[in-house]
Amino acid sequence: MEYLRGSVHKTPVITSQTTNRMTGKNVYMKLENHQKTGAFKFRGASYKISKLNLAEIEAGVVTASAGNHAQGVALAAKKVGAKATIFMPEGTPSAKVVATKGYGADVNLVGQSFQEAYTASLEHKKLTGATYIHPFDDYDIMAGQGTIGFEFLEDIPELDTIVVPIGGGGLISGIAVAAKAIKPSIKIIGVQAANAPSMFKSYYTKDDHVMLSSASTIAEGIAVKAPGMLTQQVVRDYVDEIYCVSESQIANAMIYLLERTKSLVEGAGASALAALLAYGDKIDSTHTGVIVSGGNLDLAKMAEIQTLAASCDHTSVEKERISLT
Repeated sequence: MEYLRGSVHKTPVITSQTTNRMTGKNVYMKLENHQKTGAFKFRGASYKISKLNLAEIEAGVVTASAGNHAQGVALAAKKVGAKATIFMPEGTPSAKVVATKGYGADVNLVGQSFQEAYTASLEHKKLTGATYIHPFDDYDIMAGQGTIGFEFLEDIPELDTIVVPIGGGGLISGIAVAAKAIKPSIKIIGVQAANAPSMFKSYYTKDDHVMLSSASTIAEGIAVKAPGMLTQQVVRDYVDEIYCVSESQIANAMIYLLERTKSLVEGAGASALAALLAYGDKIDSTHTGVIVSGGNLDLAKMAEIQTLAASCDHTSVEKERISLT
């Protein structure tokens, strides 16, 4: 935590009276879209890379990412003089690709999903000996992301619940461990896109080998076909519940944040608020924290997002409607 204080932004927390009235709760949104590189991922990447030795740095670093981890690794590597090679899915928003290259990384676009890019990145590691910086399944990565939990409770000690997006699970694992170390009574609620519910299935079936056949969602930052082996156990031990949200609910939350708080937020970043808007009556909380995890939105998708948002009927996607087989 102390190392990162000088490296990362302490991101702002905002409230909205409209949101409070709509949900019947005091809602506090922590804006990680204001973090360096536009997302929380810079925290974990910075902490992980800070722990590498000289030989590991000289070998260069490699990773796979749907976009935000790529930028975090690229900038953190640049700060220590390490060459960064990033593998990203072919459909990654161009803004994320351009930004990653702008931080000095070599970018390779491979496959249609994170999983395919991940497989290619592991092959690169074998061929080159580069140091691997996993986007989520690494305790140092989790620890870096966990600083969000420390900051949130420093600013709003009365929080009784934190709602967190889940892709591979690094963000929620770090926040859950940190927050419950400070305040054991706090509830941690995870959120996945209904189109990419890998951690949801792992959590409710106790299946250690979930692998989705597809993970296509406007929340590409959490479009992960398989949860981390390390993170899924942390999630089972520390997370109280997981919800899934539809594409229209995610889009609705993105438009809501833009209109009400003037915050440009990507799909993954809006998913926690989407769950609160959809499941507010099911979440027993008075002081609710919401992680707005990133803001690296491809503006070319705004028309699609507006159309999806207009179709949102606020009907919750219930656990029982997601196949667990």
